[in-house]
Amino acid sequence: MSETVPETARGQAVVVAADYFHSYSVVGLLAVVGVLFVAVAFGAGRLLRPVVPTPEKLLTYECGVDPVGEGWAHTQVRYYVYAFLYVIFAVDSIFLFPWATVFAAPGYGAATLVEMFVFLGFLTVGLLYAYKKGVLAWT
Repeated sequence: MSETVPETARGQAVVVAADYFHSYSVVGLLAVVGVLFVAVAFGAGRLLRPVVPTPEKLLTYECGVDPVGEGWAHTQVRYYVYAFLYVIFAVDSIFLFPWATVFAAPGYGAATLVEMFVFLGFLTVGLLYAYKKGVLAWT
């Protein structure tokens, strides 16, 4: 026993499906345009650049100074902690300005206040990690 769908409901379903897929087609078209834009830029760069390899251009370049010694150098792994601290404070300052403008808007106060406390919780965890590692002690 099969039920038949009324013609008006079937038409509405088609319209809803068309609207649904139209949203994805806009995103897909934007992605294609972005990929084409990058491909055209790289292609134009390849076609327009001069290619004149000289021995000077093929030398290893290191900050304007001729390299001395071997290619392998010992780097300090502990500098990742300084980068970590920078990211914590940079993200903090970037997040605070838009938050302050949204917090002032009517109807968004409670939600943005909760979001800020969640963010400050993550920030506190990061700072506690840095404190535990001894990074905040300047010696």
